[in-house]
Amino acid sequence: MTRRKKEKVIIVGLRLRQNRHNFDSSFAELSGLVEAAGGEVIAELVQTRNQPTGASYIGKGKVQELQHLIEELEPDLVVFDSELSPVQQRNLEETLKIRVVDRTRLILDIFSMRARSKEGRLQVELANLQYNLPRLTGAGKEMSRLGGGIGSRGLGEQKLELDKRNIRKRIKELQKQLAAVEANRQNQKKQRQRAGLPIISLVGYTNAGKSSLFNRLCTSAHRSGQPQVTVNARVFQTLDTTIRKITLPSGQEILLSDSVGFIQNLPHHLVAAFRSTLDEIIEADFLLHVVDAADPNYMEKMKVIEEVLDDLGADQAKVITVFNKADKIDEFFAPGCLVSARTGEGIDELMQHIEQCINQPLFEFG
Repeated sequence: MTRRKKEKVIIVGLRLRQNRHNFDSSFAELSGLVEAAGGEVIAELVQTRNQPTGASYIGKGKVQELQHLIEELEPDLVVFDSELSPVQQRNLEETLKIRVVDRTRLILDIFSMRARSKEGRLQVELANLQYNLPRLTGAGKEMSRLGGGIGSRGLGEQKLELDKRNIRKRIKELQKQLAAVEANRQNQKKQRQRAGLPIISLVGYTNAGKSSLFNRLCTSAHRSGQPQVTVNARVFQTLDTTIRKITLPSGQEILLSDSVGFIQNLPHHLVAAFRSTLDEIIEADFLLHVVDAADPNYMEKMKVIEEVLDDLGADQAKVITVFNKADKIDEFFAPGCLVSARTGEGIDELMQHIEQCINQPLFEFG
């Protein structure tokens, strides 16, 4: 099978003067998102302003500079590190004569590539349609070109002529299907509660090593003694929730759950579509917040996760912080468990700590 040629991408960012630090980490992250979507960053363009312009997001002079860069480098598309309004995107594409994609569309694209389960596909399609509805410039425009490159994936397997009426109809159908899936999940949840097993969910920034830690815990304490999920350094490798029963040192059984990682500025369409899945995560008895201790920006990423959990209504008292990748650092000082999912360092201590937490006198399952 012929490997698809990587698309050449220019990334563009707007550094707002009152928010410089957050911009730097978000813009650096954008390159990884482009790569995950099958692209290659060939140039970067950054402007510093007090606020975006209404018509084109970046200023007129910067648009001209971008035009020259496009003429010189001949990229396949331009990606902006913020969500563009429909008007801004349309104006930019008309001026630049090239495909323009924003950060939200890029993330939706990656989710479209990664979703495997029926529920995951439904959730991603719903988020895509909700994002594209206000951006549909004309009835009868074909918007579901699978494999058509970055920014054109994720509207389902059928090629449909989608106008706004059809999109709204499909959104209602998806919401109905997801409601049925949610009802089934609630039944499964009741069965788990009746079994009396506490549930521990892993949460964390994408690429913090959640799935690696999940596999390490399963290798140590699952009856198969084998890894249970695929591990890959790509962002958003894990979208679908995986639950496994493991046994703690005392012989007590618990359910361990792995799920999607988070990043800065996660699209609200995506959060809304995955709301039922996310609610199940935060309703766990305890959350293992997995942090990449070797990441120089780990504190900032911890804050992102804490804000997401707050937005979802999670109880911070149920959060157990786990600093991963101990094998990649010389020394580390922070409150929490320090482990290495790769080497197994600190795993026994983590298991004991989990056991202590769930056996607190006031702890109640579910």
